[in-house]
Amino acid sequence: MEQFQDFSLFHGDSMEVLANIEEKVDMIFADPPYFLSSGNGTVKINGRYINFDKGKWDRQRSKEEIYEFNKHWLSLCRECLKDSGTIWVCGTYHNIFEVVECLKDLGFKILNMIVWQKSDPPKTLTDQRFNFSAEYIIWARKCEKVPHFFNYELMEHMNNGIHMPDVWKLPAPCHWEKTCGKHPTQKPLRLLYRIILATTHEGDTILDPFAGSCTTGIAANLLGRKFIGIDQDEKYLQLGMRRREEIYNPDVAQKIFERMSENPEEVQVIVNHARPELLKLMIEKGICYLRAGDSKGSVLVTPGFERTGYVLLHSGGQDCHLFKLKRKGCFQIWTKESLEEQGFHPEHASYYQVFHFDNSKEIPFSREPRLLQGLNTYRSKIRPLSDFIGIR
Repeated sequence: MEQFQDFSLFHGDSMEVLANIEEKVDMIFADPPYFLSSGNGTVKINGRYINFDKGKWDRQRSKEEIYEFNKHWLSLCRECLKDSGTIWVCGTYHNIFEVVECLKDLGFKILNMIVWQKSDPPKTLTDQRFNFSAEYIIWARKCEKVPHFFNYELMEHMNNGIHMPDVWKLPAPCHWEKTCGKHPTQKPLRLLYRIILATTHEGDTILDPFAGSCTTGIAANLLGRKFIGIDQDEKYLQLGMRRREEIYNPDVAQKIFERMSENPEEVQVIVNHARPELLKLMIEKGICYLRAGDSKGSVLVTPGFERTGYVLLHSGGQDCHLFKLKRKGCFQIWTKESLEEQGFHPEHASYYQVFHFDNSKEIPFSREPRLLQGLNTYRSKIRPLSDFIGIR
């Protein structure tokens, strides 16, 4: 197949292709068969028959067959992985326990079981069980004693300065991820975005032995990583190539990148301009204040405001400083007189929204903030944390 320099696809049986890959990779993401399809996966809903059988590759097998299949491809992946590398494997209760058993038998060290809680799960096709709303992702490193890479600090910042938990609430793939075509088990770009940022460096190589529509590869390339994908179905690799050609256009790539980095639960940042002398005093006191009850300069409190966890102070788009709020999504209403007792000299309103922040530890930016927006430079606003931390 036609290749990009940072996007290599191989058509064929994963076992055969993996055995011939000579390059050692930094990370592997795998979404193997869950073995759910019976060959007669049709159900009648509201008078309409729906086929949810995914194909021969997902046919149900015995426990022994599933174990041997997983052990085979995992052992081949182990050979492809650097000693410091890690592997992520998706599953449900149908296959994930056999995966765990194989990983342990092969000498991997299991680090976490991530619960991907779908914020918009489809209705389970039975009234005899709870609704299925989650999948599980095992994260393991190759060697028991060789350290792996984990971008702990970045994950902490993305989670409002708190250690990132092992339950991630993210939506299933959206329509903007399927403009080139669909795959029955497609994973969302937002999921791969977090995984790749957490466990790889820019320039690293990522392997996906069951690449499907190549979501792993699209996220990898958008984040400056190289990709190797394998799949036995050529039509899905062609779909993956169309997706890669789509992001060759820098405008399209930027739009997809922005959507990929969005998180419905993402922490937000209060961005506030202050005159240089006022900026210095705010940092000294750990207090940021905005006018209350006045549309000119006040911040509109809407759903999502409770995720506000940081404050960014600047002076006319320059001299930027980022700090963590002491209490997420909270502010107080102070009178003008209360601020004057703290040494401030407010002049434009009688009441103010006051945000207390931790001035003992300034948060470094991963890229220079772009705050020059004409008149809007001087207006307070709320922006997602990913505008300043974690992405290029």
